[in-house]
Amino acid sequence: MQVKRIQLLTPQLANQIAAGEVIERPASVVKELLENCFDAGAQTIEIDIDKGGLQRIRLRDDGAGIHKDDLLLALNRHATSKIGSLDDLEQVGSLGFRGEALASISSVARVTLASCLLGETSGWQIQTEGQVADVAPVPVAHPQGTTIEVCDLFYNTPARRKFLRTEQTEFGHIEEVIKRLALSQFGIGMTLRHNKRTLYQLRPAIDDNQRQQRVADICGQAFINSALYIDIEASGLRLWGWMSLPTFSRSQPDLQYFYVNGRMVRDKVVNHAVRQAYKDVLYGSRYPAFVLFLELDANMVDVNAHPTKHEVRFRESRLVHDFLFRSLQKAIAEISPATSISPAPTFAKEETYIPIQQTMPLQEIREPAAIYEAIKLPVSIISPLPNPLPQGERGSQAPSPGTPGEGWGEGLGYAIAQLHGIYILAENQHGLVLVDMHAAHERITYERFKAAHQADGIKTQALLIPVTITLSEKEINIAEQNNKLFSQAGFILERLSPTTLAVRQIPALLNGCNIEQTIRDVIADLNQHDNSSHIEEKINELFSSLACHSSVRANRRLTVPEMNALLREMERTERSGQCNHGRPTWLQLSMAELDKLFLRGR
Repeated sequence: MQVKRIQLLTPQLANQIAAGEVIERPASVVKELLENCFDAGAQTIEIDIDKGGLQRIRLRDDGAGIHKDDLLLALNRHATSKIGSLDDLEQVGSLGFRGEALASISSVARVTLASCLLGETSGWQIQTEGQVADVAPVPVAHPQGTTIEVCDLFYNTPARRKFLRTEQTEFGHIEEVIKRLALSQFGIGMTLRHNKRTLYQLRPAIDDNQRQQRVADICGQAFINSALYIDIEASGLRLWGWMSLPTFSRSQPDLQYFYVNGRMVRDKVVNHAVRQAYKDVLYGSRYPAFVLFLELDANMVDVNAHPTKHEVRFRESRLVHDFLFRSLQKAIAEISPATSISPAPTFAKEETYIPIQQTMPLQEIREPAAIYEAIKLPVSIISPLPNPLPQGERGSQAPSPGTPGEGWGEGLGYAIAQLHGIYILAENQHGLVLVDMHAAHERITYERFKAAHQADGIKTQALLIPVTITLSEKEINIAEQNNKLFSQAGFILERLSPTTLAVRQIPALLNGCNIEQTIRDVIADLNQHDNSSHIEEKINELFSSLACHSSVRANRRLTVPEMNALLREMERTERSGQCNHGRPTWLQLSMAELDKLFLRGR
């Protein structure tokens, strides 16, 4: 076999290889060019797309512009104005900084770049085709800012071009990129045209109302109507934005926008934290929707983790994960009927909601009877409110606003009837409230199980015969590094050999569960996310099963005081809008909706 000699790649070939990492499709070009517009301080940006970006991509901005002597240099690889030293790289404040994007784009397309600096009377322009030639800029009429036009993408790399999809599919990817970036820069106006037809014309959003309107324009009014605005700061971190109520969910994670210091990212630490925060309240395999912004010191995040800059690396990932999880979980827990009236469960309007039978495997639960009796609370012993409205006087008579717990100000109002032993009908100032009494009481009981467990602490049980588990050396190292976490959860672990672990003590509530699998799952979580809630989830799963089987059953007839007591408990209980399986526990029908059903006012 003949030995091949090592040789330097030509600049054009090197750029084309780099383009394979940075420029995946027309949407990738739009992302890189838009981020350059943002870094240039643009206030308005016009985006023109022809044939899904396959024929032409053109962006014009009113930013700072490019000096005529730098136009050609801007298309060279590793040329940038955004960093100059390693210190700059460790605290990057701009969206683009690698100096590769324009070089990669110009190596696989025909590019025209024109720009004019502030105060200049005319602009300058250069053109390239597939490689950066030594061409001189020519004068051109141009307002302040920059215009870049990318034509015939991948014309000189047909193997790459054949992997592109249809015009409609490619434009769909471009539209999604523009939506994501428009949400990251509220103060910039953006216009999008496809094949000469204007699709978006977003004005700069300066105040809170305008920002919320932009979110509605991009994510839909239904999202905003079912979203909670949060703004939380702690430990040098700030999380703000819009998160959907649990009653608004999607069948796909297609309405999830997350930004770190203004940069849109897809990060496993973030995704895991959000998923865990919603885990206790989402129905089945539904996904939450959110537009959230995390702000932290630039030194705490490495944005140079991936060529496309979609991924970041947090220097203290556990701190970030816990902050996100606890902030979102707290916000969800504080949603109650007493503080907000939610419409009927909202699902994506293009979808049909079909209830799915939720099943949960029954497990043998060995639990001290004293603990169980202390937190078991069937409806029949919930104290009724004082002075309930007599059953014979209900109907057209409204409850007295001055009576504690019975005024119109209460979120779920006052019970008026029970339907088929399943639903409670109540009236409040907005109209009719329907409550699934079993689902509601299930959530109340579940939350009380958890609260009592947290108050009493973890009760442990020593094992007469330790459980031995064979693991890799890396997995056992992870277990030892997180020994404090396991101890706090009620486990005592001991390393017997480089690949053998012994479990000598477990939480009492997990007696009878598959301890080996639980430990394996926790270690896998710690390896991937540097965090695990698997033990807590196991315990909560048992509490959920207990609550389901100890709550008030269907066809149980309740008195009016008992129904009202349940409504008041719902208003005081965290996450009471959903049962343990994520299904809604109540819904509101307004007077306007009821009037519409009966054609009143027409």
